[in-house]
Amino acid sequence: MSLPVFVADGAAGLTAGDEVGLAGDEGRHAVVVRRLRPGERIVLTDGAGAAATCEVVATAKASLTARVLAVTVVPREQPSVTVVQAIPKGERGELAVELLTEVGVDRVVPWAAARCVAVWRGDRVGKSLSRWRATARQAAKQSRRAWFPSVADVASTADVADLLATADLGLVLHETASARVSGLDVPMAGSIVVVVGPEGGITEEELEAFSSAAVVRLGSSVLRTSTAGVVAAAALLSRTTRW
Repeated sequence: MSLPVFVADGAAGLTAGDEVGLAGDEGRHAVVVRRLRPGERIVLTDGAGAAATCEVVATAKASLTARVLAVTVVPREQPSVTVVQAIPKGERGELAVELLTEVGVDRVVPWAAARCVAVWRGDRVGKSLSRWRATARQAAKQSRRAWFPSVADVASTADVADLLATADLGLVLHETASARVSGLDVPMAGSIVVVVGPEGGITEEELEAFSSAAVVRLGSSVLRTSTAGVVAAAALLSRTTRW
């Protein structure tokens, strides 16, 4: 079984033999929820490639101390995958972020598409982004990722068009497209950007703005916006050296 992962911002600066403390929410989760005890091993990561394998040497009420056994630095995998996710209603946004993180997506960009039912305004913007980012962090820990995905600020249609224009492979998922993901040439390096529309569909004006991208479908069935991105990312990653 793989070792449990916890976040430590200074993981990149650790060396074998160092002792490091884990407190706060991470320490509480390790001791109270996971019930870790001296002698057990854990991994501390900064979410930016550094991973320190450690042995717990002491625990307190809501913290622990561990000794570093080894530190590895994992390079970023190529190609990078960004999913532009039209904002779904309710908790489907967090579900999409969780699944995208588990499958290996590097960046999630929430998109305020014209036909989104959910609209983030005022205080809701910050609260919703915080939930998405917390979901990505927790899913990355659960998936034992050394590199955590980023969740960008809310993007406009113009912002998404700029992302697609600079990508090595830009895709827009659309149920009426004749081209399929399976027929694409997938780059082994660089950047892939996938746009997932809202439940109400992408407008003609948005499709026109995304003219630099290939418009493709996944198959004969129409997927929900919260699951289409993860299916597309999996289909693409399965054809790279990342999988």
